[in-house]
Amino acid sequence: QQKAVQATEGRVLILAGAGSGKTSVLTYRMAHLIQNRSIDPSNILGLTFTNKAAGEMKERLAKIIPPRHAKKVTLCTFHSFCMQILRKEIHHLGYTSEFSLYDEKDVKRLLTQMVKHALEHEGEIPSIQPTLKKISDAKNKGLTEDEIISEVPTWHDEFSNQIMKQLHTCMRAYNAVDFDSLLSLTVELFEKHPDVLKIYQEKFKYIMIDEYQDTNPIQYKLAHLLSLKHNNLCVVGDDDQSIYGWRGAEIKNILNFPADITIKLEQNYRSTPFILKAANHVIANNKERHRKELWSQSDAGDPIRVFHAPTETEEVQAVIQRIIWYRKHKKLRWKDMAILYRSNLLSRNFETALSQAVWDDNGSWRRGIPYAVFGGTEFYERAEIKDVLSYLRVISNPNDQEALLRIINVPRRGISDKTLDILTQYNRTHNKQLFEVLQETASRKISFSDDISDKAIQSIQNFLNIVSSAKEKFSTGPLHETFDWLIQKIDYKKAIIDDVKSEKMRQFKWENVLQCVTSLKEYESSTEGEQSLADFVSASILDQEKSPLKDKEDKEDKVSLMTIHSSKGLEFTTCFLVGCEDHIIPHEKSVFERGLEEERRLMYVAMTRAKKHLILSMARKRKKMGKDISTTPSRFLFEVPKEVLQMSQWQSSE
Repeated sequence: QQKAVQATEGRVLILAGAGSGKTSVLTYRMAHLIQNRSIDPSNILGLTFTNKAAGEMKERLAKIIPPRHAKKVTLCTFHSFCMQILRKEIHHLGYTSEFSLYDEKDVKRLLTQMVKHALEHEGEIPSIQPTLKKISDAKNKGLTEDEIISEVPTWHDEFSNQIMKQLHTCMRAYNAVDFDSLLSLTVELFEKHPDVLKIYQEKFKYIMIDEYQDTNPIQYKLAHLLSLKHNNLCVVGDDDQSIYGWRGAEIKNILNFPADITIKLEQNYRSTPFILKAANHVIANNKERHRKELWSQSDAGDPIRVFHAPTETEEVQAVIQRIIWYRKHKKLRWKDMAILYRSNLLSRNFETALSQAVWDDNGSWRRGIPYAVFGGTEFYERAEIKDVLSYLRVISNPNDQEALLRIINVPRRGISDKTLDILTQYNRTHNKQLFEVLQETASRKISFSDDISDKAIQSIQNFLNIVSSAKEKFSTGPLHETFDWLIQKIDYKKAIIDDVKSEKMRQFKWENVLQCVTSLKEYESSTEGEQSLADFVSASILDQEKSPLKDKEDKEDKVSLMTIHSSKGLEFTTCFLVGCEDHIIPHEKSVFERGLEEERRLMYVAMTRAKKHLILSMARKRKKMGKDISTTPSRFLFEVPKEVLQMSQWQSSE
């Protein structure tokens, strides 16, 4: 670790095995540059994949060096970094700095509307998911928007090409960019405007990238461009934990990194030697990897327990009995335990059984084990939050048609779907912004004869008045106070009461809205310099894993249920890896060598989440399409040395 901290110049590759303390290494490396090498903190850039990782590093850094220095280091995710650059520089590419950020659902809805409009006389609308995926893949490969359009005919047909061009035009007209475009537009900006690139190359003399094995071609390109001048690029990662190939990550980025110095961190501070021996033996079967072997100074620990239940129902019951046993006999809390699975489909049976489980709580019997499923609806994806944030989007960027269509009749104000169809038809045929069409309709510059009623025109006028008043208030007073005023003004609480029958759900939704106001207040108090609504909304979307709900969930004593992908970077005292069968892990679609290697890396990630106890389970029969299908144990189990395994009866609690 010390060697990694002190290797500051040139291209440095730090191969950090699971649980080897890479966060400490990165943080101390930054502190070393500032304290011992007298590097200005504002010349250091640290890029991560999650806000959680960036937040952890910021906290640790502020404990090692004076907080005023730690604050000056740019430490954030790739997407947040690109967002900061584009807010300042996107005018070079023909957008304005108040652009809206569209998430995947916004783009999907926009694309669906286009396809429906283009095929309104056809009976069936094709699935747009393949087109979305191809657009995303192309951006992540580093193709510009113009190159993507020219590529589309080879993917599909002329229809796709037209839709793609239309999407490109609409996004520009709406002054909106999507997640993938944050990175591709930043690279395009740097390539087309070397003078802009030069500013950021001068600024960031030392660049560090966390989880380098997860980078895709566009992230690789971004790092390459930024580090060309000073050539001080330190990448940290573990090729054995590269599990996002399906999302465009390229393992070759870490395997072929042109390092001047390579340092391996192989001492593990998390798991027992038994668990590490099992994981080392499994991953050693992969060919595409840097050779390394994790070791630990801790006690050997318990052997890895394996059991084979007759059916999936009995597998579920057996896991729950063991969870109760570990709580009682090993004095664990519920939150010390996790159930990990390869596919979300395995989660439902465990959820049902946990909610019905009966257990002894110091002599009194209780029903239901508390649990939390990770990967559900995120805070900022909830309908009520999307509604109120869409108001902020329209106020900061009136051209944001997606947000405008969402809120023009929320809460209901008597603007019918028929009226909206007439207005959007006019906006398309006359090539005008929808907001402008609304203004001209309200002032009666445009006449739709009797097609739009006086009542609807009055409702449009009322809506525009609210937007106009809010815009004025936001420009003069505290943002969160105006946001609170806006929510009262549109009477959103009444809208919730009118739309939701359950009192409990009404309360839940209203609390979420109030929490959103609190989040804006926190943004104001934590953001120095210029604050903007557009910035708050995009920060909220980008910062989903740091949402208000997450903080609450983290403190609660609950068993965690999650996919192996979601578990990456986490650790638990006891892990149950369920469904250890061929066609589940490895997944049935991953039969080719490269796919099989990624599945083996998934198995390795799952095994190395456990600190003390690892339990592997499977079922002999599993239901598929309503039929009982016989299963085969995962081929990865046969790669684990027998001396670290202990077979147990499925009925046993221990």
